[in-house]
Amino acid sequence: MFSKILIANRGEIAIRVIRACRELGIKTVAVYSEADKNSLHLEFSDEAICIGKAPSSESYLNISSIISAAEITDSDAIHPGYGFLAENPYFAEVCESCGIKFIGPTAENIRLMGDKIRAKETMQKAGIPLIPGSKGGIKSKEDVLTSAKKIGYPVILKAKAGGGGKGMRICHSDVRLVSALLTAQAEAEAAFGDSEVYMEKFIDKPRHIEIQVAADNFGNVVYFGERDCSIQRRHQKIIEETPSPAVDARLRKKLGELTAKGVKSINYRGVGTVEFLLSERNVFYFMEMNTRIQVEHPITEEVTGVDLVKLQILIAAGEKLNLKQDNIQSKGAAIECRVNAEDPENNFLPCPGNIEFCYLPGGKDIRVDTHIYSGYHIPPYYDSLIAKIIAKGNSRQEALTKMERALDEVRIEPIKTTASFCKRVIADAEFRSGTYNTGFLNKFLAKEEEWTET
Repeated sequence: MFSKILIANRGEIAIRVIRACRELGIKTVAVYSEADKNSLHLEFSDEAICIGKAPSSESYLNISSIISAAEITDSDAIHPGYGFLAENPYFAEVCESCGIKFIGPTAENIRLMGDKIRAKETMQKAGIPLIPGSKGGIKSKEDVLTSAKKIGYPVILKAKAGGGGKGMRICHSDVRLVSALLTAQAEAEAAFGDSEVYMEKFIDKPRHIEIQVAADNFGNVVYFGERDCSIQRRHQKIIEETPSPAVDARLRKKLGELTAKGVKSINYRGVGTVEFLLSERNVFYFMEMNTRIQVEHPITEEVTGVDLVKLQILIAAGEKLNLKQDNIQSKGAAIECRVNAEDPENNFLPCPGNIEFCYLPGGKDIRVDTHIYSGYHIPPYYDSLIAKIIAKGNSRQEALTKMERALDEVRIEPIKTTASFCKRVIADAEFRSGTYNTGFLNKFLAKEEEWTET
């Protein structure tokens, strides 16, 4: 087992990893930028080292500074959390070459699944259905028009190395497609350093379903059921729940078994998530794989009772999975609302600044993962996520009722947050019915705008 782990991240995920390490008896090292000198993860860790200035390029993305911090503190492993360097194969290679264990999959796993085209080809070979699309990357006007003719409109352009909605464009005509190609390529280059894009058939009104999976170094693979992540704004998740209202036991088993088969085919190691689009007719297609812990992992933990971060650490330490598929049971339902420092009334404009008063909910079956407190300054340099509220119930209805109560208790003053917005969403009749899809939030926002104008 590791004696000391450096957490190459910040915010709530850094605290989440520190907690898992403490329960495993492992010492921790926090790294921080100059902007995060008063962050709570520094207080909870055994050691803390400043790794650079506020911009992430000079701190949380600065590989040499992070490796130096690990070497100075004699850390024998690094946990990357999510975001930043979590899916950077070069960082994983550097860690290993320096004799520091990277708590995550192999660099080859990350590289393979990070290349969206190769990932699709690989999963198709494992028997997972794909959305009809281009055979490879799209480079020219002629390529894009030829592929669109074969696939049929509407189509969507996606960045080969992408994620988070960057380099994505939906097109319904040749004219729109040609202009969108240039825009998507430029955006992909700026975001990922790779301008290559590919094309898929655009699936209208799908649900975004993901399967949590874990695999050890001995070929053992288990899956933990699905999460429904269809409540999204600009391809960014806002509310997630498990189980999905759209997935029955038969489909759940099929998705899980195919996921396990696909993961096993690439000799995957660690925890990860395989993501699918589910059509209105319950036809599913492989979308991508995330080779890291997900923001929404707590809801899976709440219904299965499995600590996924501890599992990551144990697998990286070379231990065998002590879980059998038949023993993984989900009980009840859980929902997560992301509380972002954004103003929903002003086009979700980020709201950094000083928190004068902070009170977060508690009580039975309510979990809050956060790093904020009264007096904390929210810096403007990073993601706006400041807290995750998780509610668990014996049923979906009970979980939603508990979430409503929890959101009522949130006080983060004078910062504008998305807490009240999340409450309005989960009170909506369509959301309550469980019939929503990835287009739900656009309709909901348009409806709210109409109400405001009248």
